[in-house]
Amino acid sequence: MRSCYRRRGFTLVELLVVIAIIGILVGLLLPAVQAAREAARRMSCSNNFKQIGLAIHNYESAYRQLPTQGGGTATQRSRREFAPGSNSLELSALVGLAPFIEQQALWDQISNPYQVPDGLPGAGNIYAAMGPYPGRVFGRLVAAAAGPYDPFESDIPTYRCPSDPGIGLPAMGRTNYGVCMGDSIDATNLGQVYNIDGTARSTDVFQMANASNRGFFKSQLKTTFRDVLDGLSNTIAMGEFITDLGDNDKRSRHLNGTTGATGPLKSTGGAIACLTFIDPERPLFWDPTAPFASNPHIDNRRGFRWAWGLHIHSGVYTILPPNRELCFTQLWYQSEGVCPPSSRHQGGAHVLMGDGAVKFITDSIEAGDPAGRAMVSLDAQNDDPLSIPGSPSPYGLWGALGTRASREVIGEEL
Repeated sequence: MRSCYRRRGFTLVELLVVIAIIGILVGLLLPAVQAAREAARRMSCSNNFKQIGLAIHNYESAYRQLPTQGGGTATQRSRREFAPGSNSLELSALVGLAPFIEQQALWDQISNPYQVPDGLPGAGNIYAAMGPYPGRVFGRLVAAAAGPYDPFESDIPTYRCPSDPGIGLPAMGRTNYGVCMGDSIDATNLGQVYNIDGTARSTDVFQMANASNRGFFKSQLKTTFRDVLDGLSNTIAMGEFITDLGDNDKRSRHLNGTTGATGPLKSTGGAIACLTFIDPERPLFWDPTAPFASNPHIDNRRGFRWAWGLHIHSGVYTILPPNRELCFTQLWYQSEGVCPPSSRHQGGAHVLMGDGAVKFITDSIEAGDPAGRAMVSLDAQNDDPLSIPGSPSPYGLWGALGTRASREVIGEEL
């Protein structure tokens, strides 16, 4: 007997159906995979903040004070960028936290004289303990063979959010976390109370600074847990922010908010003085015609220098809610400016509370009406009767979370 059989295979129609089904499954799966990856990155970011919170508590336990935002060594301006150098009392609080986040080797380099290694510009130059000026311009240093100072110019993993893609130059040591300076920018910039040579300014200046520095940290002034009268669990210690990618993002490139007689410090302009310069078709970016802050050095944008105590690099304020615009009072980047938290996470940003808890604050948190409101200060331009020293924050729940001793009642769970 003879058996006959016919070999069967997929028809073209069946093959196309199978390919279509696989395509649909992949299309459904990829967003889920991306969402899972972002959830993991967000958790890792939160864990970084928890480590920093533990470091703050260990630092306070060891030294009975918080690390100073605007500390270090002092000297005359001349040659502070070159060896042996001096940081002119402009180090960020992140520098002091280094040995408490398991960066003891880095701290040993910072706290001792540092010699530029062989094979690099300025090889053999020796920088003094605590390092040179953290705002040094990269191109100028190479041209002058001053030599790199690697401790300040290195990225520290604990200070980086995994969701932020920024890496490398023109930044000189990126960070995604900065200390909370409160709800007023008046008299909170570096050099406000101490000159670069370490001499104190007048008592009037100290009074102005104490009135306006209402946050967990104060610029160039000592703070302790004892100062946080509103309670550590009710006060923001640090906030998250993105680093600049060179794309005119309103959250990472600062704008000049001074237009005639207005500006972020005055009730005529308020904290929203830069709002009109946002591109209406791309609300996360500045309009190309916006008055960008005059800064010839591209290596000074949001989060570009973790060791520098300028608020654009290592500070946040609870004035505008998370992911709002950067708005400064003058052309020069070292002036006072509104620097909200921001993030690459969807819908908000992380903050670190004084007790070490990490909270995710949404962009829609209640922040009052910033239009026409002046920040708390002793400034002669302050004509807002609700913004005198000792007043509750003019910026609602968000502002109240940023003040350490204004006696606001936090009546809701974050």
